Amino acid sequence: MERPHLDFLLLLLIVAITMPVAASQPRGNITLNSSITAGENLSYWLSPSGDFAFGFVPLPNNSSLFLLAIYYANLPNSSTIIWIPNRNQTLSLNSSVVLTTDGQLSLRDQAGAEVWNPSVQNAAYAAMLDSGNFVLASSSGSYLWESFSSPIDTILPTQSLGPNSELIAKLADDDFNNGRFKIKMQDNGDLVFYFIAVPTGFQYSQYWDTNTNISNSNLFFNSSGRVDLVSPTGQLIDTVTSVKTNSTADFYQRGTIDPDGVFRHYVHPKSSTDGAAAEWTPMDSKPRDICSALTTTSGSGVCGFNSYCGYDHSGMVACQCPEGYSWVNPKRTYKGCKPDFAIPKCIDGFQSVGFKMVTVNNLDFPFGEYEQFYPMNADDCKQLCLDDCFCAASISDGVGDCWKMRFPMSNGEKGSNVQRIAFLKVGNNDTLPSLPLEKKKSWTLPASLGLGGSVLLNLTFLSATLIALGVRRKKQRQRLKGFKLGPNLKSFTYSELEEATKGFGEEVGKGACGTVYKGYLCSEQNGNPDVAVKKLRDFEMEMEKEFSNEVKIIGQTHHKNLVRLLGYCNRGVERLLVYEYMCNGSLASYLFGSVRPPWKQRVEIVLGIAKGLRYLHEECSTPIIHCDIKPQNVLLDGNFIAKIADFGLSKLLGTDQTRTITGMRGTKGYVAPEWFKKLGITAKVDVYSFGVMLLEIVCCRRYVEKELTEEETVLCFWASDCYKAGKIDLLLKGDEEAMKDMGRVARFLTVALRCLREEPSSRPTMGQVLQLLEGTVAIPLLGMPDWFHNNVN
Repeated sequence: MERPHLDFLLLLLIVAITMPVAASQPRGNITLNSSITAGENLSYWLSPSGDFAFGFVPLPNNSSLFLLAIYYANLPNSSTIIWIPNRNQTLSLNSSVVLTTDGQLSLRDQAGAEVWNPSVQNAAYAAMLDSGNFVLASSSGSYLWESFSSPIDTILPTQSLGPNSELIAKLADDDFNNGRFKIKMQDNGDLVFYFIAVPTGFQYSQYWDTNTNISNSNLFFNSSGRVDLVSPTGQLIDTVTSVKTNSTADFYQRGTIDPDGVFRHYVHPKSSTDGAAAEWTPMDSKPRDICSALTTTSGSGVCGFNSYCGYDHSGMVACQCPEGYSWVNPKRTYKGCKPDFAIPKCIDGFQSVGFKMVTVNNLDFPFGEYEQFYPMNADDCKQLCLDDCFCAASISDGVGDCWKMRFPMSNGEKGSNVQRIAFLKVGNNDTLPSLPLEKKKSWTLPASLGLGGSVLLNLTFLSATLIALGVRRKKQRQRLKGFKLGPNLKSFTYSELEEATKGFGEEVGKGACGTVYKGYLCSEQNGNPDVAVKKLRDFEMEMEKEFSNEVKIIGQTHHKNLVRLLGYCNRGVERLLVYEYMCNGSLASYLFGSVRPPWKQRVEIVLGIAKGLRYLHEECSTPIIHCDIKPQNVLLDGNFIAKIADFGLSKLLGTDQTRTITGMRGTKGYVAPEWFKKLGITAKVDVYSFGVMLLEIVCCRRYVEKELTEEETVLCFWASDCYKAGKIDLLLKGDEEAMKDMGRVARFLTVALRCLREEPSSRPTMGQVLQLLEGTVAIPLLGMPDWFHNNVN
């Protein structure tokens, strides 16, 4: 009989307990004259679902200091902050936020002084929305101000980043000050990632961009789980990151520019009852390889000075100190590493005592060199640094190049893709020899004169010896056979090549650079005794140094899609280059012959050329701009694998820029507009030429064919017209194989037209071109019928 009364009393007790809690967590509109206070029960305002909170968060490393922030209410505060009004402003206990009676939102410190106000008056109410957006609204419900309009380092689903808006990374996971990286949505429509200086924000360089240039575009976080670039008309331009399997209904999602410079698309289960791990998981990111993407002549690079960039087992960036170094601040790795030994001092008698060299494979510190040597083997490269008091490390590429590095070292990168060997100078706990200063002071004049006379005699003898050795070495060089300008190149005599080509009797090609002859070397060890010997014309002795440097660079290139340089000859004013022989001739003769090449073979040729150019531009230790990409300079081996020829030669043949420009005008149709505008020449001139050639390969016709109708004469104009009209089948007359692969055809044409943009910065890089061609990156097809889009990716 007593049980109902007990139940009623228990219910009253529960209501009494829960009422204050509910009152401290309002979930509806926030009315005027409402406030929250740091450190008190009423310290935040919740969204209706309870997912997001606007309020005070204690700092991870100091619970007596607070930030006003928007954060995920159901997750640990310190790791889920998504917005701060003033990230450099920390607040003490009893700081408060007030929505005043006249409709202003005011942040006040513990003394009551205002420290932030979004400058909005007459707001009717405020609200923390379930989207993560905190708003001040009028009585009609329109937003007078919203946190989404001033993001910090994170964007959320339904949020957009408009023209000239930016995200700036925090300095460290527990330091919310402005960091070293930012993303900017530029008003020209390009999304650009910048490496910036702390604390001024000076932009050192950009390290990734979308290369999309449609003015007034927006970066939009689609509610379906994609971060897209969207045109002013709402059309999809490109997808930056995407999550295909995690819905926003079951998972929180955010896009954040992290302290290491990577923009990551994270997901987190809203509930772990299904067994999912309760943690943030990166599902997509840009750039994919920040260690390689960011190298800059200013600043430290991804990691701090004297440290190097790599990845941990989960694929996240891991900065490390080399042996002999330790962190300046282990919790602030961006500050870099300090040597755990005294930096060498240049004092009399210093050689290598007190120091040793530590060898680290696959490690490089680019851009910090102060001297370069060639040719030099790895052991000599190491010893050279040990004996130099200015040297912090030396880098060897293993094939003849050696660089001395200065303190502090920057842009460190370690990984299997880094084909370098680093020799680091560290202390070995030996004592450096001290200067015998007292002895020097006690020298007498006779002793000094005696030493001076001895030195004079020694110098005279040494000079005579060096002169004799110089004469002898000059004679030896004249007789030397097989001397190598590069580690993999053979020096031929003129008579050897004259004999190999039967007196230069079989001509197989001719161009602006010279004439090519077929030759035969019975001693050739590459399995193919046939060679192509190119006899350069108009060589001048003043170009000797440039010729040597270029041949050395070209001789170090090794790629499946580049014609291999085997050797050279430099006799007097005669300069000859020896290449592997390509039995199927040039792409021009194959492509424009009487029989149309198979579509699948043309696709492989396109991809091969793109890979070769990407290697020249982005993967060589010294980037090479070809300057004359055209079908005549692409050769085909016995398996019809495309190989680029003559890379670098057009550049080394020009004695000045004017002559190079004039030469390029001779190849009609392939020359980028900047050659004629006397602008600085970059690798984008090759991208333009590749775009022309890509159209020719797809359509199996030359760039200009005067026998066709007026509208079809110039291929790029005709292809552009057909593309915009969605009638690209008109470009493929009689090509049934290509017609069956219209999705790929449409993609190739889209890439070609992007390569042909007049502004060099609007063209993609060859790395981006290859991604687009292979379909690893989505590409919007403008003006195409719906059935095209369904067959592209």
